[in-house]
Amino acid sequence: MLNDIKMNVVQTAKNGVVNELTIFHFSQEENFVSANYSGGLIRQGYLVGQLDNGILSFSYCQIRTNGQIDNGKSNCIVSFDEGKIKLEEKFEMNSKDTMEKGTNILKEI
Repeated sequence: MLNDIKMNVVQTAKNGVVNELTIFHFSQEENFVSANYSGGLIRQGYLVGQLDNGILSFSYCQIRTNGQIDNGKSNCIVSFDEGKIKLEEKFEMNSKDTMEKGTNILKEI
């Protein structure tokens, strides 16, 4: 389902770091999912997780263009919108000494 899929963010949380310029390149083998991403405020990011019954759960780490390192975890509902894969991501991001939560929406490009 997600193998060789490219996605970008079509809706960003107010406190989110990824945006429409951030491109995700997904790979999937059975229920194991990984992706690398960059663009916008993200110099480089990686995620690894599992897809189970339409829910993608993953951990991620990323470095911003300003050098700040973030990490966290996300749960995504996988659905289809106009024939394209859509992820509604609920994230928890650890950044320096804070933890933030929010929702992003990614869509296949």
